[in-house]
Amino acid sequence: MIKNYFFKMPRIFVLLIVLCYTESSIGQMAKLFTIADFDLHGKVKTCLVITDYGKEEFSFNEEGVLTKLVTRYNDTDYDITYYKFSNGEISEKRVENYRDGRFDKNTSIANIYTKDSTNSGIIVTEKIFSYAKEFLDQYEYTYNKQGDLTSILRNYDDGLENTLLTYESINGEKTTTYTLDGEVQKTIRVSEPKIKNANKQRVELTKEFVGGKPYKAVEHIYNHQNKLISENKFEYDERTKSFKSKELKIFSYNKLGMLTALKTKTGKLERIKNYIYQYDNGEKGNWIKQIITPDNSYITRKITYYDTKLSKE
Repeated sequence: MIKNYFFKMPRIFVLLIVLCYTESSIGQMAKLFTIADFDLHGKVKTCLVITDYGKEEFSFNEEGVLTKLVTRYNDTDYDITYYKFSNGEISEKRVENYRDGRFDKNTSIANIYTKDSTNSGIIVTEKIFSYAKEFLDQYEYTYNKQGDLTSILRNYDDGLENTLLTYESINGEKTTTYTLDGEVQKTIRVSEPKIKNANKQRVELTKEFVGGKPYKAVEHIYNHQNKLISENKFEYDERTKSFKSKELKIFSYNKLGMLTALKTKTGKLERIKNYIYQYDNGEKGNWIKQIITPDNSYITRKITYYDTKLSKE
């Protein structure tokens, strides 16, 4: 059986775009990524990201949707991910792995998506196979007529698992609860302040449970530009029966919405990283170099555009 074959965000860009995902055994539909997810704008065709630990090349169609991702660890070890679409939705995602310059069919996988309409909504089926034609997993995502995900049915070697989702709204707070075999697996509570301000527009608190008991949590706070301004990770303390903060991150942005500083607090320790950018067309263009201090490390991007007049490196 192949392990760790589920979709993960590109490694290099995790910090750059400041997107946060909760690790969980609960299945998640593949996300359709656009240039906006990678701090890009304009008619971007490709973006090659170069760091001291590898390269990643992103290819987009003319609508700005990610269609191909190449992750290079060295000249002979690399992964290629392809995305295919139907009616604006993902229909296939294929991950091809190459090691020592050779295609590895045993670790390469394909995710195939189909969509069916029912009287109560729609069902999206995800089937996962290896290139060696080994069945790995299957998920059925059921949505009601309002478009809410109501269940995730998993069919794998150990049998069937049906995760149910319920929704509750109280005093402006919306809570989604994931339940498996009568045990709560995860809750997500979203609240928006009644008085709008630039510093806090939306708060998302995700709690995870093991054996029905609290295990860990993470709180994300977003500003009016939907930028993440803080992330607070918690661990559950059995002694006090409460969540204790493990790590707090504070994000700062400039007027362009670019990350300029990251403050991380772990216990009594505090670390600060600052980010400086160089652009391909002044501040109206995309950034092509990100300098991180005090690490004195940097990331460069080589960008091509569909409109050749704007093509820059």
